[in-house]
Amino acid sequence: MLRERQYTVKKLGRSYAASGGMLSLDQKKRGIRFMRLGKRHLLAVGTSIFALSMAAVPAQAADPIKIGLSGPFTGGSASMGVSMRDGVKLAVSEINKAGGVLGRPIALVERDEEAKNEVGVQVAQELINKEQVVATLGFINTGVALASQRFYEEAEIPVINNVATGSLITQQFKAPEYKSNYVFRTAANDLIQSEMIADEAVTRQGFKKIAILADSTNYGQLGRTDLEHALAKSDVKPVAEEKFNIGDTDMTSQLLRAKQAGADAVLTYAIGPELAQIANGMAKLGWKVPMIGSWTLAMSTFIDNAGVNGDGAMMPQTFIQLPNTPKRKAFIDAYQAAYKTDRIPSPVSAAQGYDSVYLLAAAINQAKSTDGPKIRAALENLQTKVEGVVTVYDHPYTATDHEAISANIPVFGLVKDGRVVPAHPEDVAGDQAMRIKPKA
Repeated sequence: MLRERQYTVKKLGRSYAASGGMLSLDQKKRGIRFMRLGKRHLLAVGTSIFALSMAAVPAQAADPIKIGLSGPFTGGSASMGVSMRDGVKLAVSEINKAGGVLGRPIALVERDEEAKNEVGVQVAQELINKEQVVATLGFINTGVALASQRFYEEAEIPVINNVATGSLITQQFKAPEYKSNYVFRTAANDLIQSEMIADEAVTRQGFKKIAILADSTNYGQLGRTDLEHALAKSDVKPVAEEKFNIGDTDMTSQLLRAKQAGADAVLTYAIGPELAQIANGMAKLGWKVPMIGSWTLAMSTFIDNAGVNGDGAMMPQTFIQLPNTPKRKAFIDAYQAAYKTDRIPSPVSAAQGYDSVYLLAAAINQAKSTDGPKIRAALENLQTKVEGVVTVYDHPYTATDHEAISANIPVFGLVKDGRVVPAHPEDVAGDQAMRIKPKA
């Protein structure tokens, strides 16, 4: 039909030209009538084509909310970093399947900072300036956190430390020197852990001659100081304090000095690979005394490298891979299915990472914005309870308290046959299974 009308137009044009620009009245009427019909037809065809072309293009998706995710995904701290990352990704997947946040999907921007302070600083600046994230989750190592999070503070972008435990982390930007603090945490800080370790060793088990072995990092040395203060409350002074470096494989000299000092228990602040060297070194010396330390004794790199020598080691835990609540069972099942593993390499890291996503999502929903100051204000006054794997978060933060985990939440774990189990089963029985931070 369209081709026929195009031909008629051409024919009229030829007649017009042949007549020297003169058409008969009948030709004029037919031409005008046809041109009107043709114009309407072409408009209708054009409209139909436009409509079809728009229908073929999917609706514009809402822009994603970019959230940074940084940690050591390679190296000696990788079991913590990868577990944290995998827990975060599980939570993000669940939230996105449920419709996202503010109707927008969450997009993670991952970076491996290799447990190196200088790399952590570079990663922080890249996530802020290039990727323009609205918040960041991560930090496994205390030193990396202390070096890097100042950039988030300056940019007024919230950061949730979901593994690093150094006691200074959430105090780095406290009032009155700083107007607002953008650093939050979902891990049990070292003040909590050192008190627990000292109480377990001295009060619960009755040891009085304590040796402290700590690595030379910020984490190890700050933890050692916290342990000293906690022991002093029970009038206990360590009989030996020994230091070692990351990567050391022979602890014989440090252990011999502790043994010769008459130590009846060894308290530790380090990470998995070096902790395993302590356990193996004690076995070589034929020196069997209890090993009680920070939560990192639960790392797979300690358990696997120490083998039977690691059995009996004890440590505070915010989460033990135990399906003793429906939420925990669902989380464990989802993690095992997603990552094809029976044992989570670092259960604490995975659980705290998972929970940090839901806390951040709740804050963004409450703020109805991705503006940093508004997210921070919402985190400090969350109006909805967040059911997590570690605990149920009910107003977990305030303007002066950025620690989601209180001293009543962690329990002691015990390494047994390659797994971490409750050291004191009564601590996780009945109403004790889910421990909740007291309201301020």
